[in-house]
Amino acid sequence: MTVEYTWRGRFENAALNALHAEGFGHEPLDDDWWGQVNRHSLGWVCATESGRLAGFVNVAWDGGVHAFVLDTLVSRGLRRAGVGTRLVAVAAANAREAGCEWLHVDFDDELKDFYFGACGFRPTNAGLIAL
Repeated sequence: MTVEYTWRGRFENAALNALHAEGFGHEPLDDDWWGQVNRHSLGWVCATESGRLAGFVNVAWDGGVHAFVLDTLVSRGLRRAGVGTRLVAVAAANAREAGCEWLHVDFDDELKDFYFGACGFRPTNAGLIAL
């Protein structure tokens, strides 16, 4: 297995819509991911295997020192092989290089071991309002 990781890599909307549907368990949508990340994100990381999109993470930001990990996705066949950890590491390195001082993430409870253990995040207090 050879997986390549690319900061601000090129991807097709259909491929990311399919990966997102697989990762979050819904029918594929027709979202314009390319337009969205180019308008609103510091960057993103694409993981490709044999030219196929196999992983993705979006890095949104506040335009200053705070970056935010969103939509960490790995194709089913490559999960638990270190791909997600590497996606986040590449995202963190590039956010740091861009001058960010903090990388935030929120997640469901079943992902604690991944984000706190494998990726090196630490627990903090945070708040959320459902809108």
